[in-house]
Amino acid sequence: MTFDDFISKYLKQGLIKEQKRDFTAIENLISRAYKEIKIAQANMAIDEGVAFTIAYTAMLHAGRALMLLKGYRPHDSYQHKTVVDFSSIVLGEKYKILVQHFDKMRRKRNIFTYEVSISISETEAKNALKSATDFIKAIRDIIEKENPQHKFKF
Repeated sequence: MTFDDFISKYLKQGLIKEQKRDFTAIENLISRAYKEIKIAQANMAIDEGVAFTIAYTAMLHAGRALMLLKGYRPHDSYQHKTVVDFSSIVLGEKYKILVQHFDKMRRKRNIFTYEVSISISETEAKNALKSATDFIKAIRDIIEKENPQHKFKF
């Protein structure tokens, strides 16, 4: 599916809305994502599940920054899935495995948060942190490429 086909489909389904590009908001989201990586790292020794959840949230914030860069925001009840799908279409084949991990983390975080019937291992939490760090960097690189004049202030 092309980017334009994706946008048309998701607009028609009410899953996304157009949003004016706002580099202050984009920077705030990326800055927050980096803070969340540090928070997840600090929590690793205390609770792997919390570290995993925070790493996922960091990816979600970076994905929302990517959407805003492209002039959209998620809308309606499937916002997390919409951010994953949007990230997949924009990042493409180069980051396919990383986006797949983002989606697996989304599903596992949901079960962990709402059903509390699973645990997160140290290995899963470490892998989540690595994926989140790589995902945020990829999105930051895209932001800097699309707007070379913008310099992050953090």
